[in-house]
Amino acid sequence: MFEIVDKQVFLDYPLGHHLHCMISQIANDLHLNPQQDQETSSANKWMQVESVMQLIATGAGNLKKLHFLLFPESTLPAQYLDNALRIIADKFCANTVTMFGVEHIELHQFKAVIERYAEDNQELLQSVVADLDSADIAHLRVNWAVIAIKQGDGKLRIFLQAKSHPFVGEESLDNSDLYHGKVFPMFHSQPTGFNFMAMICFDYIYRTIYHSNISTVINHANNLFFSTRQRLDFLAILECNPKPEHDTFRDVINGFYGEYLAATPGVRETITVFCNSSGQTRDYLNNASVDDTFGRSSVIIHKKHKMASDELNEFTIDDFRGLPIRRLRFGCDNRLYYFNLPVFYEFDPRSTRMPLKVHSIFEPTAQGGWQPVNYSLTPAESPRSAS
Repeated sequence: MFEIVDKQVFLDYPLGHHLHCMISQIANDLHLNPQQDQETSSANKWMQVESVMQLIATGAGNLKKLHFLLFPESTLPAQYLDNALRIIADKFCANTVTMFGVEHIELHQFKAVIERYAEDNQELLQSVVADLDSADIAHLRVNWAVIAIKQGDGKLRIFLQAKSHPFVGEESLDNSDLYHGKVFPMFHSQPTGFNFMAMICFDYIYRTIYHSNISTVINHANNLFFSTRQRLDFLAILECNPKPEHDTFRDVINGFYGEYLAATPGVRETITVFCNSSGQTRDYLNNASVDDTFGRSSVIIHKKHKMASDELNEFTIDDFRGLPIRRLRFGCDNRLYYFNLPVFYEFDPRSTRMPLKVHSIFEPTAQGGWQPVNYSLTPAESPRSAS
């Protein structure tokens, strides 16, 4: 079962101003080539992740205002976890949340990582210990994520979660199954109330005849609203998804925001961000189909936010083919997308101010760094009001 546990964190977010998020849409070498030098491949992946983190650490432009930094599923090589956490602890600003998917490790190794950070992961540790005690599964692979929170007081807290259900490429008849995670944190920040959580790709769409993960999220958020009048403000989906616009994902988005059978005040104003691996991930696959695009990271908000459809050379604004939402839909290339999170109660509905703005887009340089991209209306489009 998909169990949500509540975690209190100290994030001193500014009142009366929106928060900022960055999607790191970067290529993901999944180590599927048996002839590949795994150590070199992992080192290259770490260099890519590190380049993004160093960009944030320098705080160029208004990057010092970053509050959420997202990396895709299975992006960080596990042996470089300490390196990443050291950069966050030493160089990131306070009140910064970094979410990154980590490459597969075995369950007994995952347990050892949990034990290092047991103070904030007691429920997860108990779940894993119980599973290990029930069967011979110590060598099952784990697809996992780290949520590193540098609090307002500078303290770094580390939270872990394991993917609840594998993608078809992660298990087969002639290979071991993937471990199914059961415990997922939902974070509640104080003194400024802001509630958020992360899911790993198929966690978002997985269901059985008994329950669905997303229904569990909705019910938990509704109970939060009924008891405190707060909501789930931000939901991050970390993906390495070859088909990010598959109808299965579209159907869940439709149900999440549609309120077709019952009111869902706990998630009505939730900002959902899909952070996917870039289209260059195809270069590491042996049998990628034409439909395996990867990329297409996106930001989704409820349709009550007024955003006219538009098309620029780096992103479009649409409703995902008629859904009750407004969607910021990005391309497939290696990019860093820096934008604001439109907290619902900060905007006067009578104003013409855009609720969601892209502040910066970065592309990789030949030297391994990042440089700003100029984005504008496509040649076929003429400027028009976005009010």
